[in-house]
Amino acid sequence: MNTDEHEHVIEVTGLRRVYGGGFEAVRGIDFHVGRGEVFALLGTNGAGKTSTVEVLEGLAPPSGGRVRVLGHDPHAERALVRPRTGVMLQEGGFPSELTVAETARMWAGCVSGARPVPEALGLVGLDAKAGVRVKQLSGGERRRLDLALALLGDPEVLFLDEPTTGLDAEGRRATWDLVRALRDAGTTVLLTTHYLEEAEGLADRLAILHQGRVAAAGTPAEVTAAQPSRISFELPEGYFVGDLPPLSALGVSGHEVRGRLVRLRTHELQRTATAVLVWAERARVELRALDVRPASLEEAFLGIAREASGAGGSGAAGLGSESAPGSGSERAEERVV
Repeated sequence: MNTDEHEHVIEVTGLRRVYGGGFEAVRGIDFHVGRGEVFALLGTNGAGKTSTVEVLEGLAPPSGGRVRVLGHDPHAERALVRPRTGVMLQEGGFPSELTVAETARMWAGCVSGARPVPEALGLVGLDAKAGVRVKQLSGGERRRLDLALALLGDPEVLFLDEPTTGLDAEGRRATWDLVRALRDAGTTVLLTTHYLEEAEGLADRLAILHQGRVAAAGTPAEVTAAQPSRISFELPEGYFVGDLPPLSALGVSGHEVRGRLVRLRTHELQRTATAVLVWAERARVELRALDVRPASLEEAFLGIAREASGAGGSGAAGLGSESAPGSGSERAEERVV
């Protein structure tokens, strides 16, 4: 993918966000998002994720640093940026008595060059619900309506804040397919999500925030590469971990033994797994409960939280969005701006 500077649709340099009382939610972060790229912004609780996204959406000015969306300051030049972006909030405030189609038509009246309402509803699988009142929709259907409204203006940049919360497995997969199709058509997507599997499967690149700073960034493979893979198995009766070849010679960086269960950590998964299996073959033993597992984004995320906790941080391992003074009211206003 071309990430030449001129193709950067979102540019964040030294971004800081400070609230009343001096609380610094974002402490000088840098990242960029290329045209036609899906970028996931993840964060531990209180990491500064929501505070960052609000600045990108133009809902608040930065306290320091520089932010550009489509080459413009999204807050100071909001009139130039907003018509070219779509925003899907964590929660939408819809009039409950309107039907799905009426809600979409109302929103289309506020959007420049809106695509036809039936087309937008069809993209998210709500065409059959056009005549249903919003109050009769399930939570997952309301999330799909949120997404349909974000897509009405055929945006160049799409902000998706927890887009699949409340969706069943089928709805989540359908949303993933739609995001991929939008990316392939050239739409730039900035995604926040609680689901690490979602970020790993959708994102071309990602950044993990912790305590207002970027703790890790890169492709999902690059971020997970810093974490060890795992191999676990049960040794037969009469065998002990000392009967294995020297673990350091197998590329093992650490290990645990619980009864007969052995867990090995390694940054050289193929080499270590091959050596263990060759040893078992030569010893003519069966390794029961054998499990060979590469590092995952979840392990990388939790590793960051653990390291921060060990360094005196909060250690929060959740992916919830942080609360900040004024953030709820600002985001609620987005529906009527």
